Amino acid sequence: MVVVALVVAAVVADHVDLDYYVITPGVAQPVAPLVHVSKQRAHRLHGSVLLTDVYLTRVTALSYLYDSLRANARILPAATVLGPATPPTQLVAQGYLEMEQSQSAAKAAALTRLGYHVGVRDIGVVVFAVVPGSPAADALSVGQVVTAVEGHRTPDACAFARALASRHAGAVVHLTVERSHVGVHADLVPGPSVGETVRLGRWPSSIPHPTGTRLCPGTGWHGQGFLGVEAQTQSVFRLPFPVGLRTTSIGGPSAGLAMTLGIIDTLWDGDLTGGKAVAATGTITPTGAVGEVGGVPEKTVAVERAGATVFFVPAAQVRTARSKATPSLRVYGVSSLAQVLADLHHLGGSVPPTPRRQGS
Repeated sequence: MVVVALVVAAVVADHVDLDYYVITPGVAQPVAPLVHVSKQRAHRLHGSVLLTDVYLTRVTALSYLYDSLRANARILPAATVLGPATPPTQLVAQGYLEMEQSQSAAKAAALTRLGYHVGVRDIGVVVFAVVPGSPAADALSVGQVVTAVEGHRTPDACAFARALASRHAGAVVHLTVERSHVGVHADLVPGPSVGETVRLGRWPSSIPHPTGTRLCPGTGWHGQGFLGVEAQTQSVFRLPFPVGLRTTSIGGPSAGLAMTLGIIDTLWDGDLTGGKAVAATGTITPTGAVGEVGGVPEKTVAVERAGATVFFVPAAQVRTARSKATPSLRVYGVSSLAQVLADLHHLGGSVPPTPRRQGS
């Protein structure tokens, strides 16, 4: 009877989620198998570029003690992981959406660095988070794209914010929404365009008021009603030829730099890494800027386990990575793709020449 009671207690405890997440080292894997271009454009590789991830798991009443004691694991408050507006049920979809955006930026950055022209246009605002119980909760979900408010196009986040800035609580707002969604391969799957009607609510005290910037005149706090979404500009890039990136069950934006290097390595007729196993983590913008990411200590452990000898991390996080690295792993802090390529050149790699600016 005692054994049965203990088993039941353990099962119950394993289903009681605590307000914490545990982050542990994931895996470091080569980017090359994920990159798909025509055979005529792909080149033989001599080294490898690795992307790395982490495992993020909800802590339960049963796992708390184990998670607290195991090596290379960190327990984080749920608020640190989720932020003020994201419920746990949206976390996976957000991760895939961030990966989709990261893949698009990586393709644009890589091809631009290789001297190709990459076009871009904004198609609307993609829903990144929906506040539970908000006016938007029954109308919108993560991955959908809002293309108009009251019939007026909203190609970017500024236009979307301006369209809502003058509408107060109680106002009925008509939205044009593309019912797209994000799949496990981090692809934004298009859907039909539909109309949605929502009634704005009062702005909750738990959600910060919006702030305006000089780049987005007419936005900020004007006493407007509350819709309950976090939205971002969704851009579409026009590439000179198809480039595929096929990830599965990997979320977040932190593989952007590694994917950019992997695409360059595939398309560039040279030994980019100098035959080395090179790992990288960091967000990437279409213009090649590298940004900070989470989980750097755990990622450092993962790339060492995978046999990498060089690890590129965002400049502000180089000390964190070096605190976990052994002497066999050389860690470089970088802030741009150009800096990474310069470092690879000094390490014996063959890098593509800097493209001439148009009109020069």
